[in-house]
Amino acid sequence: MSVYVQILVMALVTYAVRVIPLTIFRRPVKSRFIRSFLYYVPYATLSVMTFPAILQAGEGWLVGLIAFMAAIITALIKGSLPLVALVTCLTAYLSALVF
Repeated sequence: MSVYVQILVMALVTYAVRVIPLTIFRRPVKSRFIRSFLYYVPYATLSVMTFPAILQAGEGWLVGLIAFMAAIITALIKGSLPLVALVTCLTAYLSALVF
């Protein structure tokens, strides 16, 4: 496939992703369900992209799983984002030394 065709397809997809919501939602969305759904889409997308990378990072999946659990626990006790990141990195480093 030609590089120009690939660039054209990528440009059309990028354009469509930005234009379709503008054409569908011309007025403010009043449905509470749809607003809630649209509110959580970025968080769900980020989670789906991040979780496999967490498990594949480091020495093995066990190290990633331990670091992930540390991140969840730290976040649940209302840790700030820098604190969660620091605890997760330290946990991953230390568990990589052990395992």
